[in-house]
Amino acid sequence: MTFGLLAAWSLHDLEELAAGPRWVRRSLPGLRERFPVVPERAWRRMEAVDEREFPLAVAAVGAFVAAASAAGHVSGGRAALYQAALNGFGLHGLVHMAQAAAVRGYTPGVATSPLVVVPFTLWARGRLRRAGVLRLTRLRDLAVALATAGAVTVVAHAAARRALGR
Repeated sequence: MTFGLLAAWSLHDLEELAAGPRWVRRSLPGLRERFPVVPERAWRRMEAVDEREFPLAVAAVGAFVAAASAAGHVSGGRAALYQAALNGFGLHGLVHMAQAAAVRGYTPGVATSPLVVVPFTLWARGRLRRAGVLRLTRLRDLAVALATAGAVTVVAHAAARRALGR
């Protein structure tokens, strides 16, 4: 079950790899127009992610997910890192679905979110609960998990840019 997180993440990120940079290039002009409150700096940063940076960033996030999965495996699912990563993964799937609703169409990652990400997260949390090892999850814990998922993504992109000499 713990390495299932890595497997589910891999399936989900294959979709993101297949669609990500191309979708951003095609959709960015319309997004800028529809969402003028988003700072121009954010749009420029999205525009700068290319077919070289994106896979490196995905690999860096994959290393984090692999480490969290391994921590979960070694601890029998008890590791705080594993449970936080699991919660962050599930919430990240909900964010993908919210993004697709906001743009009223496809966004990379939305196809696998309701089919893989959210169901796996609920199933794994159920297994942890039945095993008696699921930590009490407060709203604050969910906020931290989601913020951590965002931070891991930002750090992964920074590492990818650095590896590319940018």
